[in-house]
Amino acid sequence: MNRSLFTLLNRKKSIRIRIFGSFVLSFLIAFIVSTIMNWSSIFDLIGQVPTIIVSFLLFMGIFLLVFFMLTRRIVRYMQTLANGLMTIAKGDLDYRVPLSNQDELGAVAHNINYMAEQLQNMMKKERQLEMSKMELITHVSHDLRTPLTSIIGYLNLLKNDDYHDLEEHKRYIHNAFNKTQQLKKLIDDLFDYTRLTSGDVNLSLQTIDINALLEQIVTEFEPIAQEHSLTVTKIGDQKPLFAPIDVEKFVRAIDNLLMNALKFSLKPGDITIRLTECGNNAVLSVENQGKPITSEQEKLLFERFYKAEPSRHDHDMPPGAGLGLSIASHIVKLHGGRLELEHENGSFTFTIELPGVE
Repeated sequence: MNRSLFTLLNRKKSIRIRIFGSFVLSFLIAFIVSTIMNWSSIFDLIGQVPTIIVSFLLFMGIFLLVFFMLTRRIVRYMQTLANGLMTIAKGDLDYRVPLSNQDELGAVAHNINYMAEQLQNMMKKERQLEMSKMELITHVSHDLRTPLTSIIGYLNLLKNDDYHDLEEHKRYIHNAFNKTQQLKKLIDDLFDYTRLTSGDVNLSLQTIDINALLEQIVTEFEPIAQEHSLTVTKIGDQKPLFAPIDVEKFVRAIDNLLMNALKFSLKPGDITIRLTECGNNAVLSVENQGKPITSEQEKLLFERFYKAEPSRHDHDMPPGAGLGLSIASHIVKLHGGRLELEHENGSFTFTIELPGVE
């Protein structure tokens, strides 16, 4: 660090020394030359002009000429920097000014290039954001259109009395209702995702016994799991484990993990929920057995709108928007924790590590 500071100070000194040295050298050369020429026959030609004026003009002419010659490279480099700034200002963010000087001007050139790089990155992020918005609209339109089309179809059948008996009439109504529930789930997921990623979220933190909360969640989840031939097992100490959480959002995160395990578990099978204390942190994991995925698919699981291959999906479950794991990850991050996945040969473990009460 001291060496870097010393180098920086030297750079700041160098151009000042060069300019000052050029000034002194120009002064000396001008003085010597004008003194020598002062005794020449030049004054015989302009004898009518006072000697002191001629000496001064001669001195200034030589001084300016020598000073210009000595500082020409500095001025030329400053012009290069000015032209480079104008080129960047016109929108050519790929342009970089040459770093030929190791002084203040070199530092200015470095800062200009850094500014251009930062502007380029900002423009790239803006373009990515714009593409992301278009992608969001495309995915949302597609995911909302599917159940909406089904609802319209069933309602048209009912409107035109296009059914054979009361049983078929009830089936149409039941199917249309299920599609409305699917549509509501998609809209809720989208609303939660946009709210969580916008940064405009205020957590209502309460110090809660996570163990007791998890018992309640598991109790409500067990009947759903049994309908899909899955057994839910909770492992961990029964002692209270307190942590500051927003109950509503944290429950949503755990529900998303459990529903993910429900959709992609091999049937019949088991879902294991573990709760342990590691230091001052609460560690909650959801384990299930499913069809193996590739390392590339693992990296995409927490991405928004990423959906598993149809072969891995439980066809008895309605398709989602691919936002569940992404929402869970954002909720955990808002609590200062982290959500990670461990996968090996179809064994999936999603782990939440959450700061506890100090």
